[in-house]
Amino acid sequence: MAASTTTGIFISTERVNASSLTQAAGVRSNRRRRITPEAGHALEILGHAIEYLTDEFVHDGGSFSANDHRIQAVQLLMALNRQVYFECPEVPSLGERFFSILGLNAAKGEQSSCH
Repeated sequence: MAASTTTGIFISTERVNASSLTQAAGVRSNRRRRITPEAGHALEILGHAIEYLTDEFVHDGGSFSANDHRIQAVQLLMALNRQVYFECPEVPSLGERFFSILGLNAAKGEQSSCH
């Protein structure tokens, strides 16, 4: 199943956890991302929806249960938020930019320093 935001980004609504998303996509979660205006808008909307549902849940005094539809909705929105974020390209590290300027990739630079 897929959902479309107003920005035209299509997002899968299948249940995904953070570790499987990062492992499957081969992404590093600790890297900065270059967020496009469209992705930024989608992240903003998702963040507001997560905050709204969470506030509503706390205000109503709900108890945490895996079967609670509001908890499931928040988990789904959080998974979509991670998906949008991890689809944004990583910002190259300082070392990667340095090697790029020199016309080398990081692996070549590491191999040449060992010899």
